[in-house]
Amino acid sequence: MSAWIWLYFTIFLIIALTADTWLVTHTKKHSHPSMRVAAFWSLFWISSALIFNVLLWLYLRYQSGDKIANTKALEFFTGYLIEKSLSVDNLFVFYMVFKQFHIPQEYQQRIFSYGIWGAVIMRLLVILAGVALVTRFHWLLYLMGAFLLLTGIKIFFFKEREKDLSESMIIRLLRRFMRLTSEFHGNHFFIRKKGVLFATPLLVALFFIEFSDLIFALDSIPAIFAITTDPFIIWSSNIFAILGLRALYFVLSDMISKFRLLKYGIALILVFVGVKMLIEPWIQVPVQISLSIIASILVSFSLLSTLTRS
Repeated sequence: MSAWIWLYFTIFLIIALTADTWLVTHTKKHSHPSMRVAAFWSLFWISSALIFNVLLWLYLRYQSGDKIANTKALEFFTGYLIEKSLSVDNLFVFYMVFKQFHIPQEYQQRIFSYGIWGAVIMRLLVILAGVALVTRFHWLLYLMGAFLLLTGIKIFFFKEREKDLSESMIIRLLRRFMRLTSEFHGNHFFIRKKGVLFATPLLVALFFIEFSDLIFALDSIPAIFAITTDPFIIWSSNIFAILGLRALYFVLSDMISKFRLLKYGIALILVFVGVKMLIEPWIQVPVQISLSIIASILVSFSLLSTLTRS
């Protein structure tokens, strides 16, 4: 991709993140969005990703011809679908963090607003490092494939227990550098009591959100390497998945118990992508087939979750 398209996308990203932050900070009391508002913004970001895909296809068709345009547009859409589906699993982690630290709904948007900026920076660093390593050491793709395969098997067969975060490594680390309090003071990350500065549960939750997103990136970014090693496609598909994450959370937060079976679908996607990466020297799976399989798994397990909910 040319430097211009990187520049245009960066400008779009800064504008989108700034607008998103402005909307959150200027919402009355940072209120929890209604289902209708959250659904609107979730559809808005999904539509934005699809529009971007069309614009990317038109640009590449003009610059490089139909073949490359079709290939890159399909890679973006498949990568976006992978990242979007894997991000749903991360939403369950966010839900657990907010639940354990008793974060009021009206303050959750503020945490997401700061968390998205941090996630964008972390993703860029992970992607650039990953592309550089894979370009130089192609065999790393097979290690990534094995890692994704084992991760998928673990998610599918082993029940994950809800962890007590109050005595986790992150809490112990934070206590070494700052004083913590269980009290809230509006939507502030710090409060001052008798002249002493304390970090509120909002800051603690933000640290957990950022850490979980880093772990999520180490899972999801290797998965897209099974589709493409083009850094711009990896970067842009990741970013669009992140931009819609906050709205999607508020859509699903009230229905999160209804989609418990979806994690098994996500596990199967990881297994499929891992196997695809491992057999790459002998069998090339076309992107069209990958897209069909991933979409079928998502739809099947979403319907299954809906039909079997109590």
